Amino acid sequence: MRRNSLQVMIGHVPVGGGLVGSLPASVVVQSMTNTDTADAQSTIQQVFELWQAGSEVVRITVNSPEAAAQVSNIRSGLDALGCNVPLVGDFHYNGHKLLAAYPDCAQALAKYRINPGNVGKGSKRDEQFASMIEAAIQYQKSVRIGVNWGSLDQAKMAQMMDDNGKSANPMSSDELMREALIQSALESAQQAVDIGLQPNQIIISCKVSNVQDLVSVYRELAKRCEYALHLGLTEAGMGSKGIVASTAALSLLLQEGIGDTIRVSLTPEPNESRTKEVIVAQEILQTMGIRSFTPLVTACPGCGRTTSTYFQELAMQIQSYLRTQMPVWRKSYPGVENMSVAVMGCVVNGPGESKLANIGISLPGTGETPVAPVFVDGQKTVTLKGDNIAQEFQAIVESYVQSNYAEGGKLRVASLPKTIPIQAVN
Repeated sequence: MRRNSLQVMIGHVPVGGGLVGSLPASVVVQSMTNTDTADAQSTIQQVFELWQAGSEVVRITVNSPEAAAQVSNIRSGLDALGCNVPLVGDFHYNGHKLLAAYPDCAQALAKYRINPGNVGKGSKRDEQFASMIEAAIQYQKSVRIGVNWGSLDQAKMAQMMDDNGKSANPMSSDELMREALIQSALESAQQAVDIGLQPNQIIISCKVSNVQDLVSVYRELAKRCEYALHLGLTEAGMGSKGIVASTAALSLLLQEGIGDTIRVSLTPEPNESRTKEVIVAQEILQTMGIRSFTPLVTACPGCGRTTSTYFQELAMQIQSYLRTQMPVWRKSYPGVENMSVAVMGCVVNGPGESKLANIGISLPGTGETPVAPVFVDGQKTVTLKGDNIAQEFQAIVESYVQSNYAEGGKLRVASLPKTIPIQAVN
């Protein structure tokens, strides 16, 4: 199993230990800002939001002198907020100049992302690439060699196409593109090593937009190298398309033990929070059993027995509550991220699913007795009635967290009366 370069270079503590079958023991969640980095305050705010949502590494664009000049201020501002999330500088075209001209920027970043296709052309490419690697060595930083199919080194691609045309067994255009990505990444990584960067300071990504191409590229990369690998589609898309494409691609690779960091590159809908990509990445890892980030709610899809939307509203309310509480809970209640909660809509699967969760509630379906039994660790403990079920159930969840995940916690949900009378709310 490869070890993530950021774990080596900045002391990131891996979560968990060992393997789950062939699954990696710890995969780091990364995200990226879409603010103008020259606007330090907006960037600080968005990085902080991504970190609170659970992003463990955040990449920021460093594309101009104005942006580079603000990086150290951004780092200081985050530190003042108690946000120690590592920052990755995304460099294209002029990174060699910015790292040389702004040493505070070079020092404040935890890692530099370099795209070999956008470093320079001709004889300047090697020189400019080398200067960035030398900066990483000087400041003891990691480097991501990030190759994108849309910005491949054109000279290399032209040479490969020429060689392929002369081959007795030429590759298809898709095969050639994938091979060009792999060769570009591996050759650049070797060049960095030759300059003096340690292999455990290097992470590689070869991003494309097509799921099958991504899977093929990373399977081949995993065979050919021992570098840490960063997974993600380069443009996943919007909404359900982006979520489904990312899940399909990343899950296949993660199941094979491939990948050390992941990013879900969703296109935000208008006014949508950037944190959605973090939540999706976490849920991919958590539903696969690789890592746990926040208690997840199991809820039935609903049917003709559940003509009321109450159980849907309660499930959404509880999931939102759990996520909102996690920035506080993860400090005070270690292990709470493994808690499971079930919100079910009728008696068919409700009691059974509720018993399997740490805490579960079986709400009454259409025509059923208007009571809601609550199960704690498989045992029925209380029955809720009336108009305040949501608030009472949330209080039971809070009590369970305090009693089961805090050292010395004394409040036990099981000690509550078997039936809680609930007054109607006017």
